[in-house]
Amino acid sequence: MKQLLPFIYKEFLHVFRDRTVLLILFGMPVVQVILFGFALSNEIKNTKIALFDHDKTSASQQLSQKINENQYFDIAENLTSSKEFENSFKSGDIRLVVNIPEGFSENLNNGQKTSIQLIADGTDINLANQISSYLGNIITSFYAEHQMVASQSYSVTPEIRMFYNPQLKGAPNFVPGVMAMVLLIVCVMMTAIAIVKEKETGTMEILLVSPMKPAYIIISKAVPYFVISVLILTAIITLSVTLLDMPVNGSLLLLYFVSFIYIMTSLFLGILISIQSKTQQQAMLLSLMGMMLPTLILSGYMFPVENMPKPLQIMSNIVPATWYYKMIKNIMIKGTGLEEIWRQLLVLTGMMLLLFTISMKKFKKRLE
Repeated sequence: MKQLLPFIYKEFLHVFRDRTVLLILFGMPVVQVILFGFALSNEIKNTKIALFDHDKTSASQQLSQKINENQYFDIAENLTSSKEFENSFKSGDIRLVVNIPEGFSENLNNGQKTSIQLIADGTDINLANQISSYLGNIITSFYAEHQMVASQSYSVTPEIRMFYNPQLKGAPNFVPGVMAMVLLIVCVMMTAIAIVKEKETGTMEILLVSPMKPAYIIISKAVPYFVISVLILTAIITLSVTLLDMPVNGSLLLLYFVSFIYIMTSLFLGILISIQSKTQQQAMLLSLMGMMLPTLILSGYMFPVENMPKPLQIMSNIVPATWYYKMIKNIMIKGTGLEEIWRQLLVLTGMMLLLFTISMKKFKKRLE
């Protein structure tokens, strides 16, 4: 232990002397949480729409008011002619036009079938479908409130509830993904570069001829970045709770324990990459391209794993972020305990032990 502590202290000095790296390490998670939580959110908020009211009755005005009072939409224009539709879309601000037909109020009061035309900007088809769906639910709710005739009393209106996320916020989806991605990048890339840097500067030769055990060299390289990763994890959780209003519904202690296992897994993966790499550029490319892309694509963060072809589903199982992402989503959003996530935790722990064992075996006592 007396041999290990001075090397760990040395590594801390190397890390904290480089203020630019520290700024990147702690600034990147903050920027990503803010970007993914606000700028890149998939929520529909204050979407500008236009209204063309042929009917001009109290019922059509009530519908307009109901749409405008909703947090999702803002009626920015009241059109007077169908010729104005295209000009509204060309301006770039209007995403959808609500066309209320003449006789809307009369048909509504008499229980007759009536339709409202929703004309969406199809240049972004996903956004157009989402906006149309949101607005369709508002109109359906308006119809349900105005069922006045007996023939309508037997109609069935579906009631949709979003369990765990009734407000349809984007944070519950993005925050766990940002945690998995940021921790992986920091641990893998920074650790991988650390050992390769020793090779390039020639100081690795001094370490290898010293009485220091190989395990101590690996641990001394990992400890500083483990501490930094824990601080970054704390910063992300704090930002998600205070800034994005996303409380941790499960055990905070369990969340940290699972994160510790994931951090150590990522650290040992970075060490393994550094052992196999000859230059810092090679280590960086393997860390970023070899790990960040699989994390984004195969972990379930950006795309559902269930929708992927079977070969990709199998490949996703070897990505550590896949198991971590599942666990922290359950802990933070659903509030589940160890009894629901122990299988995923067991797999991630097995990966950590396997990577540590391989790193120890691959570590060479002499340079080639």
